[in-house]
Amino acid sequence: MRTFTPKAAEIERKWFMVDARGKRLGRLASEVARILRGKHKAIYAPHLDTGDHVVIINANDIVVTGKKAKEKTYYRHSGYAGGLKSVKFETLFKKNPEKVLRKAVRGMLPKNTLGRAMLRKLQVYAGADHPHQAQKPEILEIRA
Repeated sequence: MRTFTPKAAEIERKWFMVDARGKRLGRLASEVARILRGKHKAIYAPHLDTGDHVVIINANDIVVTGKKAKEKTYYRHSGYAGGLKSVKFETLFKKNPEKVLRKAVRGMLPKNTLGRAMLRKLQVYAGADHPHQAQKPEILEIRA
């Protein structure tokens, strides 16, 4: 018995569109990460990028439960002493709702070159407009 490994030419990439209106942040992010990774396909291989492209619209209408809107904090470090920066969810969401969704999906992908390649296939837009009509994205219904 030999392990099946798909070749680059065998990988077919589709385009999916997800409407984030009224969806919960974490549940939406986990489903999108699964599609980007390719786990929904029979040819999935953990060492290859077999995933599809995902376009998320209406990112400014996502929902978080409980006190997360007030208490959740995002941290980053500049690399210098005392360079820890923090921003609350509420502030970041008002300023840039796309970034909140992108960060949530990024945390669910591998932390290596492969994960960065998968994240490049994600497009997030705050409103309903997007420039990807030419790719004819399929509507993906996510229960959340």
